[in-house]
Amino acid sequence: MSQAPTNDLLDRARAWLAEDPDPETRAELTALLAAAEGPEAEAEERIAWSRLAERFAGRLQFGTAGLRGELGAGPMRMNRAVVIRAAAGLAGYVRKHPELGDLVVIGYDARHKSYDFALDTAAVVVGAGLRAALLPRALPTPVLAFAIRQLGAAAGVVVTASHNPPQDNGYKVYLGDGSQIVPPADVDIAAEIDALGALADVPRAGGGWEVLGDDVLAAYLARAVSVLDADGPRELTTVYTPLHGVGRDILLAAFAAAGFPAPTVVAEQAEPDPDFPTVAFPNPEEPGAMDLAFATARAARPDLVIANDPDADRCAVAVPTTDGDWRMLRGDEVGALLGAAVAAKGATGVFATTIVSSTLLGKIAAAAGLGYAETLTGFKWIARAEDIRYGYEEALGYCVDPEGVRDKDGITAALQIAELAAGLKRDGRTLTDLLDDLALAHGLHATDQLSVRVDDLTVITDAMTTLRDKPPVELAGLTVTRADDLTAGAPDLPPTDGLRYLLTGPAVTSARVVVRPSGTEPKLKCYLETVLPVATPADLPAARATAQELLDALKRDFATAAGLA
Repeated sequence: MSQAPTNDLLDRARAWLAEDPDPETRAELTALLAAAEGPEAEAEERIAWSRLAERFAGRLQFGTAGLRGELGAGPMRMNRAVVIRAAAGLAGYVRKHPELGDLVVIGYDARHKSYDFALDTAAVVVGAGLRAALLPRALPTPVLAFAIRQLGAAAGVVVTASHNPPQDNGYKVYLGDGSQIVPPADVDIAAEIDALGALADVPRAGGGWEVLGDDVLAAYLARAVSVLDADGPRELTTVYTPLHGVGRDILLAAFAAAGFPAPTVVAEQAEPDPDFPTVAFPNPEEPGAMDLAFATARAARPDLVIANDPDADRCAVAVPTTDGDWRMLRGDEVGALLGAAVAAKGATGVFATTIVSSTLLGKIAAAAGLGYAETLTGFKWIARAEDIRYGYEEALGYCVDPEGVRDKDGITAALQIAELAAGLKRDGRTLTDLLDDLALAHGLHATDQLSVRVDDLTVITDAMTTLRDKPPVELAGLTVTRADDLTAGAPDLPPTDGLRYLLTGPAVTSARVVVRPSGTEPKLKCYLETVLPVATPADLPAARATAQELLDALKRDFATAAGLA
């Protein structure tokens, strides 16, 4: 006989079922309980018990990214019961900080259950004696981040799982400055959640929240267009895909308001669809995600291809190649291009990026007489760089207007890259030409990533343990000159679960590897950079070939060192 579910597990599942306000997840949990307790065949019973145990192995942890996980019943899934508790925790935090105000703005994307989770949040906020304002429909995350500052809110919530698979959803929390929460706010909110009693004890209003009108969108669009020069170049043709997300209408409106020609939208991916039927993962970085955009571009022959992820806070850019095809620019390349564009406009302040992004931005900032800061990964940290004027992270996130949106914004980034490309086109040049200029001025900064998606999280734990117990001394023929365990923190950086290796060798000016577990997906991510000197334009092809060989070798050697090969 298979092992039966423990009485404790069954009791916890039944108690959760009794409180669950959602008919769909109640039905799911009822079926699991029936299968686990029933007279089914041994294999079926064992599967049901395993699925039940997984859902009650703990609870989704509320952290600096809020919540994110697979939809389903139980405390380890995203569902209405979990969201109600999270909303109550946030409301409790806001009530204990009256200096923040009493308004919570709530946004949501087009994923499964996003609207339901947003309504539950509004009901809890109003039930706690606070004010709630709901965005008028499913909209990009940066509209929510903008609305918080525009309305002087105490906090904001957006229900989204960004670029995660269709079975996921999430709950991202902001405070009144329009940036994502960081410690200690996340710890304090989590403590409020932990202190809750029964779900029935959480007051939920039947109404009383405000649904915002389109004036908030008009204000966002006006601010977005303001990042451009009023008389700047606009002659540029584009192909655009929202990847089945919520970016299309806002991006098209922004391009129209700015005076750009209307982009050609990838028809198969134009409408919001929570199942993301044309892609395995709705992330422009994932293999195959841009195939339909490139197919559309081969027919339309635009100057540029632009993509947003489903909640439109990220922006991907692709450029034509000499053989008539298309190449996705790396996030670090777009980050450098946008940094150069912002610097050329006479910016003041600080440029900021993360410890896993290219070091090229620091050199662009120094050449322009600007400050520079490196932070931990995530815009929750980038946005808090003092006196920030521009920030980016290599995962396609860019903030070109921190006074308007203190977070990554795929709409304003698309506008800024379009203006840059249009100006270069007017001068008979391309984004690729500008990348060459940056390489000649600062050295060729080539980056790549080794990303390992796992089904078993112990693979990630074991890899990090292996690297700590036996750190590599040589990778790709380069000598490891310094190994930093970032769990102990570093100057200007709080502790994080990460490792950083600095390398030297005869072929490079410098090289670096940073490895960390992903904060939002079951992945181990290794970020690689090599910097090579380039004396003349004629040296660029050989330098790029050498850089690619080194990056390929770094990936192979690092996978072996981590026990992943």
